[in-house]
Amino acid sequence: MKVFKIASIPGDGIGPEVLEQGIRVLERVAELEGGFSFSFTHFPWGCEYYLKHNKMMDEDGMAQLAQHDAIYLGAVGFPGVPDHISLWGLLLKIRKGFDQYVNLRPVQLLKGAPCPLKDVGTEDIDMLVIRENSEGEYAGAGDRLFQGQPNEVVLQTGVFSRKGTERIIRYAYEVARKEGKTLSSISKANALNYSMVFWDEIFQEVGKEYPDITTYSYLVDAASMFFVKDPKRFQIVVTSNLFGDILTDLGAAIAGGMGLAAGANINPEGKYPSMFEPIHGSAPDIAGQNKSNPLAAIWSASQMLDHLGYPQWGRKVLAAIEALMVEGAVLTPDMGGNGTTYEVGSEIIKLLEKM
Repeated sequence: MKVFKIASIPGDGIGPEVLEQGIRVLERVAELEGGFSFSFTHFPWGCEYYLKHNKMMDEDGMAQLAQHDAIYLGAVGFPGVPDHISLWGLLLKIRKGFDQYVNLRPVQLLKGAPCPLKDVGTEDIDMLVIRENSEGEYAGAGDRLFQGQPNEVVLQTGVFSRKGTERIIRYAYEVARKEGKTLSSISKANALNYSMVFWDEIFQEVGKEYPDITTYSYLVDAASMFFVKDPKRFQIVVTSNLFGDILTDLGAAIAGGMGLAAGANINPEGKYPSMFEPIHGSAPDIAGQNKSNPLAAIWSASQMLDHLGYPQWGRKVLAAIEALMVEGAVLTPDMGGNGTTYEVGSEIIKLLEKM
């Protein structure tokens, strides 16, 4: 029997409670399918760990994680630890260290999910945003000169390599070809006259190898408007690290809210483990109350199943999420219900067992 070794990092706030439900779902899927199982190793890293040890993870943490087939992350961030420390000390350290250069964020309106847009149906919001995840505006390059003085200068440098830009754009073209969908590139070349002009040039250059793909290019401000006014024009979207970060949160807002926002950090070559996470944050104000929404964590578990070679179960988990929302009997308070985090996980498992 194939045993998938999964590194579990519950993290901070509601992370442990939502991740618990995703793990329950994964373990039940393995039982229902047969032929494979999961072995979870839990790591206590995060902000609480930082406050005790002055570091977000063990010194040899990356070496420990490298022994696993995938990483399952709950949430990172808590009052008392600056966000840049928690982000760079754990999440970005893993993304960069394991060359997880593809960030996959589905923006898909499932049946039963709330949508703030008027006269928009599930067929109108169904896109996959492919975000460059290793460099760009989040490369961490820059400097701070004359700190604290009147002439203080801060430099934040975006890094766009040919290798990094070409590989993410090529990945997006391949996905568009595989799924038979259009591909939209989002940049800001009119204002960012080096990095985004380069991005647009690479998009056109790589596109010559994919004459069968219908493509569009948008400035990020126009794309933001169309995400709201006309989301159906987007199918596969490729964009830079910063723009992808912002646009996918906007996408989450129009497709059910942050409680349904899942993300995958992929190393396509499989040299390193990929990482799967809900992206809603740690929500410390409701931590430990058993009322956080675990659906984003469960959706990210479906992405893990896709990645590990069981897309049929990835689809079934999504179908179970959709059925739960359509029935409306067991929902957490953020979705208008009074169900608990654990009850939502249990209901998803019951729905899977019926499939």
